[in-house]
Amino acid sequence: MANKTQTSRAGFVLAGGKSSRMGTDKTFLNFAGQTLLDRALAVMKAASGSAAIVGNSAALATFGRVIEDVFPDCGPLGGIHAALAASSSEFNAILAVDMPFVSHKLLAFLFAAAEDGSAIVTVPRTRTGFQPLCAIYRREFCATAERALRAGKYKVDAAFANLPLRIVEDAELAGAGFSEKDFVNINSPEDRRAAGGT
Repeated sequence: MANKTQTSRAGFVLAGGKSSRMGTDKTFLNFAGQTLLDRALAVMKAASGSAAIVGNSAALATFGRVIEDVFPDCGPLGGIHAALAASSSEFNAILAVDMPFVSHKLLAFLFAAAEDGSAIVTVPRTRTGFQPLCAIYRREFCATAERALRAGKYKVDAAFANLPLRIVEDAELAGAGFSEKDFVNINSPEDRRAAGGT
């Protein structure tokens, strides 16, 4: 089982956002003594055994393997597509760099849920909706993402239509010891202060 896990899992941190509301690049923002990028990479490596970065290679090359968007400036869906296009693993964890409360235990929980079924996407859903930037994607979602991107449709949730999903609801998350707080995004200085990251 250990060998299967190592070969079937991969992890990707999306670090290509414009950070317009923050006023500075969130990727390198200090949060509780560590950059958001360092936090996300550590969590991803612990859960999947690997952690590649999807973003600008010039800015991020010193931090490890960097994958650039095939479809630039198309938001997170473009980043998910790029990750899956570059992956050789069946199960791929996608994590936005600005979600500092996601733990390796949460990602491992989602991996286990994905590996236990045949869904294309295993995605948490909280009171605020789907959490597609902390989810597990089978490699075949790449084709779905590419069709949407070529059609100019960039919303990740919309690409889930008609796909077999494994939705991890609030109650299941709570039963495993997780909560809505785990999915908090740090999009602004106010968010950072409210989350206790300063």
